[in-house]
Amino acid sequence: MRLWRLSLFAVALSFLVPGGISAQAQQRGPQVIYAQDELPDGETPGVVPDQQEASTEFQKQVVFFRTNEPPGTLIVHTSERFLYLVLGNNKALRYGVGVGRDGFTWQGLHKITRKQEWPDWRPPPEMIERQPYLPRFMAGGPGNPLGARALYIGNTIYRIHGTNQPHTIGHAVSSGCFRLVNNDVIDLFERVEVGTRVIVRHAPQM
Repeated sequence: MRLWRLSLFAVALSFLVPGGISAQAQQRGPQVIYAQDELPDGETPGVVPDQQEASTEFQKQVVFFRTNEPPGTLIVHTSERFLYLVLGNNKALRYGVGVGRDGFTWQGLHKITRKQEWPDWRPPPEMIERQPYLPRFMAGGPGNPLGARALYIGNTIYRIHGTNQPHTIGHAVSSGCFRLVNNDVIDLFERVEVGTRVIVRHAPQM
């Protein structure tokens, strides 16, 4: 009887003491996956600039695009700073993007595994170490660096997301993610489904 009472007391105490059963249960929850998207110099979380459009060169448009990939495929040419949504008949919808800076470029074949409207932002420890002034968490919203929408790429830490900093489109600014102005990422979000094929190329295919 005494042993039973001690066990019951220990269980009750664990719900009151930090690190007890409740904390352990939370640790078994979904793992937070950080997007390694660095903030460029001069970009401040929570600040929304007046200008919301990319320069004319990088604005969304239908272009001639020759590929053997089926309609609906996403193709990113990081060296060109463009993302293409294949339409078929040698046509594609082209969006200007910001890409990974030197040392953070990559290429590969993946799929869109998740979509999120107004995603929250949690800078990883490595980013906070480099930029200690950053907040540890920012809820989704107009001032959030991840913008209005996010498309998660495979099981990687990378995603296609929005930004309210149009001057960064067409530049190598991130740690591997691809950013579009908010109006463009909202448009892309509506056109693309989970499971969409994503091809990332560091150089155009000749």
